[in-house]
Amino acid sequence: MVEFTRRTLMATSVAASLGASVGGAGVVTADDTDTPGAPSVNGSLTRLSSTAFGAEVTGPFVFQDGSLLYSVQHPSRDNPAPFDKAGVGYFEGFQFTMNGRNDEFEELSTPQTNEEQGVVRGAGEFVYLAQEGEEINGGTERLGVCQTPDGTDLTLDNFAGPLYSGNAAYNPDCNQFVPTNDDGTEGYLFTNWENSPGNVSRIPLSQAEDGSWEADLENAINLANTDALRELGGTRINCYGNRSPWNTMLSAEENYAHPRVALSATVSDIVEAGSGVGLRGGHEFWNRPNPTEIQSAVDEYYGDDSWYVQATWALGGTEMLAYYLGATPVDEAEGGETNTRNPIGDTYPNPYDYGYIVDFRDPGAEEPSPVKYYVMGRAAWEAPDVQTDEQTVYLCSDGDSKGIYKFVADGPIPSYDDPMDVAGTLYAPKVTNAAAAQGGSPAEVPLELDWLELGHATNAEVAEWIAAYDDVTQEDYLDAHAETDWTDDLATALEEADREVVENGSQNYITDQEIVAWAAQYDQHGPDGVDDDLRKIPFLETRAAAKEIGASIEFNKAEGVDSVEGAGPGDFVYFGISEFNDDLSDESGYEGVGDVELDRVDGGVVYRAELDANYNVSTLEPVITGPDATDPADVADDALINVDNVYALDDGRLLCCEDADQLGRSYPNDCLYVYQPNVMLDVASVAIANGQTARTPLVMSSAPEGLAGGKVTVTIEEQNVAAFTDVEFADAVGLTESSVSNDGSTATLRFTDTEKAIQQGALDVTLATLGLRARGTGTTDVTIEVERVDDEGGDPIAVEIRTGMVVTGPPSVGGGTPTDPDGDGKFEDLNGNGRIDYDDIVLLFEQFESDAVRLNPAAFDFNENGELDYDDIVTLYEEA
Repeated sequence: MVEFTRRTLMATSVAASLGASVGGAGVVTADDTDTPGAPSVNGSLTRLSSTAFGAEVTGPFVFQDGSLLYSVQHPSRDNPAPFDKAGVGYFEGFQFTMNGRNDEFEELSTPQTNEEQGVVRGAGEFVYLAQEGEEINGGTERLGVCQTPDGTDLTLDNFAGPLYSGNAAYNPDCNQFVPTNDDGTEGYLFTNWENSPGNVSRIPLSQAEDGSWEADLENAINLANTDALRELGGTRINCYGNRSPWNTMLSAEENYAHPRVALSATVSDIVEAGSGVGLRGGHEFWNRPNPTEIQSAVDEYYGDDSWYVQATWALGGTEMLAYYLGATPVDEAEGGETNTRNPIGDTYPNPYDYGYIVDFRDPGAEEPSPVKYYVMGRAAWEAPDVQTDEQTVYLCSDGDSKGIYKFVADGPIPSYDDPMDVAGTLYAPKVTNAAAAQGGSPAEVPLELDWLELGHATNAEVAEWIAAYDDVTQEDYLDAHAETDWTDDLATALEEADREVVENGSQNYITDQEIVAWAAQYDQHGPDGVDDDLRKIPFLETRAAAKEIGASIEFNKAEGVDSVEGAGPGDFVYFGISEFNDDLSDESGYEGVGDVELDRVDGGVVYRAELDANYNVSTLEPVITGPDATDPADVADDALINVDNVYALDDGRLLCCEDADQLGRSYPNDCLYVYQPNVMLDVASVAIANGQTARTPLVMSSAPEGLAGGKVTVTIEEQNVAAFTDVEFADAVGLTESSVSNDGSTATLRFTDTEKAIQQGALDVTLATLGLRARGTGTTDVTIEVERVDDEGGDPIAVEIRTGMVVTGPPSVGGGTPTDPDGDGKFEDLNGNGRIDYDDIVLLFEQFESDAVRLNPAAFDFNENGELDYDDIVTLYEEA
């Protein structure tokens, strides 16, 4: 994304002395850092490409054949052609082989001076497919450039008013290819253009027999210029995105201008103080004439008491957005440096129309049908990651003191005949582990999460709440907040209005008092107990609402989220946090703020979180930690700095894009890295009814260099809960030997792949299954000790262990043996027929006072209030 938030001072660069690869298998930690583990990699990280000077690496996409594509965003105009222009290109002659190892390309050395002005890569040739401003759609449009309703290009050549992030079409970002044939050689490339007004282009692409790709610009279109998107108010700051499981482009609106309070402040802070001085954020000045000038105006009005009015820079382009919607350009006003244009009075955008995930349904239609998922909340979205259940969505909001969020639809999103009927619940995170607030390195402290429910609604309900704020203009800003008639004295009226909004907030939109009232009712009655007219708050003012209920909205620049296509329980969702500072850190000025107070790492952190059976994540585990700002070039040159987009490859590797401060590096170029996780040995968690048996697999995540053999011991920690009964090896494993201890607490396995059936690059290799018998109700960890595991070359594999868990449930209930069909530790299937049905509710009701139920409360506490009550029966009924 385009970066405008506050940064730390860059350290002095010194000469680079390291090669390209950041680290091998295992945890690699530089010795000369201030923060332990910064930088470090839990796995290995290899530089694949550096982009043109001044540009970010954005929008990576890998085609079905493994071809790689990305955007060159806002390159320096001083670069030689073609790298003086933004655009989208691919790596001709290179494909990822999806073998789980970084051997398809050369490790790229640190960028050198004579290479900085172009795209440098470790394989293939970078070929532009399309560049900013090229003629498209039969010559009626220019790629990435929005137009007014009458077809005039929205550029500074034609209109006065600041653009967002530089020139129109200068900021291509997310790319998603939607194929139209089975082999993925034809289809449409959707590209985000990160401007205001925002844009999404659709370019027909085809692949020739020699593997090269060709763009059909004659038939390409800008979706922003279609009637369907203009009817939704258009779009704004389209940053990253994703391809949905139902094969459509999901574009994320990074509406940076949404913060109504600055940094760590809350709305209740303002109400309690009786003033917004020092606390007010940029959102409240959305419809101010010349809104980007509010920071300089505040500096003038308040002098030494001035403050950083968060997100005012992101108000750039709002007036261009008005012209996109058909507003008549206003005349220049006379005199006064605080206002250069008269206020717009006829058409102005509704701020609550922007900051959503936009789904382009019917991607191959003459005009795709855009749908905004208002019900997923309003923020500076970088990306959505929709899980395989087509209900659970993880989202990242970019910027300082922002957050990650979760949305869970009531049913699969594409199952709704009308997408406006999509209904679901919006959640914000709460970091719960005490260690996260007690200092220490973010490379060493995982973050444990609970998810706080913000509210439930339908997409249509939220759209109706938004529409109530239509038709508010810049003239309304002055009329509502100034005593002086602006038509007589514009400068005086503007200052009066500014001061009133600073003190008491904008009266044109949702007020401070409404947000505080919602939070009070939430605290007293829960999310479902608020007044109907306040249900809009968490959906339209998502960040402010989350702060009010104590959610951990303190992540700084959450810029990427992704998981492998078809991810399921046990797979990982990756979250990229570009900077680990400010609200997240324990630095001076932020002590005691929020739930996370760890050491500052300006280079950022990449986390992974394992999906459970319900597609929930509860632990953010650091796997890549960037450098400190003070680290010199021999440390910083080969570290991932300020991770932006992340893209999960099908083989479990992760593409990591940079939007980097130089920090201590010897070069200024942003790079694309490939993260190769460690080989993981995992014993799967399993739920068993008391007295019953089950089997659990022992799985190796990958075999990048093949597998020769090994010896491991698996242990059940609590012997009164379960015991091993036997071991069955997979057919692919040749010579084998196993033993189970007399008490069933341990199983030892030795194996050799004599036939070399497990090839180099094999994924998800099941080595054996272990038999288990439940001995009593409860839970126990299942741990693994590796004596040695070798690859085909005889070298030891650095194996990362994943602990499993056995949950044993109650004995027979009324003749049925309960099971846990979704693996959440609750035994919803009381009659043991493999599904949740009405007979289970009846059985629980009939046996509610029996010992089988009463002596096993954890198994039947379906409402999770810590005790057995009749609401557990109601909750089970609602699940059935």
